[in-house]
Amino acid sequence: MSNRFMLNETSYHGHGAIENIVPEINSRGFKKILVCTDPDLLKFGVASKVTELLDKAGITYQVYSSIKANPTIENVTDGVKVCKELGADGIVAIGGGSVMDTAKAIGIIITNPSFADVRSLEGVAPTTKPCLPIIAVATTAGTAAEVTINYVITDVEKKRKFVCVDPHDMPVVAIVDPDMMASMPKGLTASTGMDALTHAIEGYITRGAWEMSDMFHIKAIEIISKSLRGAVANDPDGREGMALGQYIAGMGFSNVGLGIDHSMAHTLSAYYDVPHGVACAMLLPIAMEYNKEYSGEKYKDIARVMGVANVDSMSQEEYRNAAIAAVKQLSVDVGIPTKCEKIKEEDLDSLTKDALADACCPGNPREATYDDVIAMFKQLM
Repeated sequence: MSNRFMLNETSYHGHGAIENIVPEINSRGFKKILVCTDPDLLKFGVASKVTELLDKAGITYQVYSSIKANPTIENVTDGVKVCKELGADGIVAIGGGSVMDTAKAIGIIITNPSFADVRSLEGVAPTTKPCLPIIAVATTAGTAAEVTINYVITDVEKKRKFVCVDPHDMPVVAIVDPDMMASMPKGLTASTGMDALTHAIEGYITRGAWEMSDMFHIKAIEIISKSLRGAVANDPDGREGMALGQYIAGMGFSNVGLGIDHSMAHTLSAYYDVPHGVACAMLLPIAMEYNKEYSGEKYKDIARVMGVANVDSMSQEEYRNAAIAAVKQLSVDVGIPTKCEKIKEEDLDSLTKDALADACCPGNPREATYDDVIAMFKQLM
């Protein structure tokens, strides 16, 4: 058996990394750029940090910003129309996961027009051509969509999110500049940061995990656990640490998959518009408890890098519980709620069935049953 590992062609990290956007556009010969972003990033001048560079360089571009926090099929189809009308030969995506996911779907459809029905992209779609080249500029420290082959779209009509996994959608260039993340409010910093931690922990214990992915995930857990509290307080070192930690987590989980936490989180977002990172964070201790008997000694590693003392003298049960407790404490410290009051009893059957059908579910180290998943949802109520 062989293991595939895919990463960006190029990535830039650190303060001032956005200065590399124009040289990348010019060296790749792009003439017309579709700039994907969201209304808030336009409103608060975050996107303008990039568009001012494009203006100064005389690069032709058009902004498409009609993208929701949980991007919809309509967001994608509208974006495809704008992209075609412009005749764009490249995309600059400025944002978090919602913007980058939308840009990926747009880029795939442009080069693979037989997949114009966005629903046809669900799962592992048999596209044949790389998407329109994307330069992904991260403005949140969480999803790592700039380095993954995954994207998630919301089907409003059917009240569900669907996951798309396609090696053809990976951005050619990732820009991870902590200065682009400095304006994130506390709540968004916390939720996206906990999403990144969920990526790292789920990726570390998923069925597909192996030595190379483990290397990334355990380092990501260490960096995120040391940086997230500071990032929420808008400390520059915390911001820089989270920018790096979330990207490293993405390097891993994109190649080995996730698990039941993300499967359940996707349904919570689709049904109740719960922010994805909040859903992941609320579920993480519950999912870790559910999976702990299937984790080998990995919870010992998690506890150690999260700063738990005397791990090596603990019993298996003790270090597993210590790892879960450390995650709970971090989540509480950054202000994540522990319960989801939006969940309705009458929705539990549909929520559970949708979670079990989610593309992330098969990666869970423990095979989840209907009764298991419904019990975990009930723990959130």
